[in-house]
Amino acid sequence: MKTSPMANRHFARSALTLFLSLAAVTAAQAQSAGDWILNVGMASINPSASISPMTSVGPAAPAFTPALKGASASIAKTTTQTLGLLYMFTNNIGMEATIGVPPKMTVDVQLTSGAHPGAASAKALYPSFVGKYFFQTPQDMLRPYLGLGLTTASFNSVGVNTSDALVNGLGGTSASLSSSVAPLYTLGAIYRLDDKWSINGSVSYVPLKTNATFVGTGTTTTGTLTINPTEYVLRVGYKF
Repeated sequence: MKTSPMANRHFARSALTLFLSLAAVTAAQAQSAGDWILNVGMASINPSASISPMTSVGPAAPAFTPALKGASASIAKTTTQTLGLLYMFTNNIGMEATIGVPPKMTVDVQLTSGAHPGAASAKALYPSFVGKYFFQTPQDMLRPYLGLGLTTASFNSVGVNTSDALVNGLGGTSASLSSSVAPLYTLGAIYRLDDKWSINGSVSYVPLKTNATFVGTGTTTTGTLTINPTEYVLRVGYKF
């Protein structure tokens, strides 16, 4: 049976209208109220470290006190795997819980007597809870966001470089870093690949401090270690 050109044009218009309607419905489901989005990826952690004046007490303290004056610290950047679960309360407001594989921090210390690379190390676990406000609408492919949250940091496997005589004398018996709670500020964007998949990139800043305690032979040394990491995160998201 032969169809007329007018019928063909009508069919084409109907098909196009149906396609656009389905696309609009699909887009409306992206990052909208009630959605759960699982994000998996990598984080680059870049600390901006410093240490407060360190003080020693105990019988051996006078031997170490002059060397501790003007101490400074730096922490090498590191990368780790990260996992986040985002829930959208509305089309624009969500809450994300994140956690990562505890990265190892290596602390280099500079004293008046010279440099002490790898003086201390620790693994940091810092789950975060971040409220996020998403700009634009669920129909948009790219949605920037701002976030504000809290990080609870704890440290384990804390140790010192016992092959360094001065460091071993200061903290060869035991070393610890206190747990800490700090705010987290983040800026990022989600790019929607389709109805289910997305790419999430962000940069975050955490003003984080911890109290350091080192126990050596005849001395206990304390100070405040400021870490203040800036984190660059890139993750792939899946909506379910």
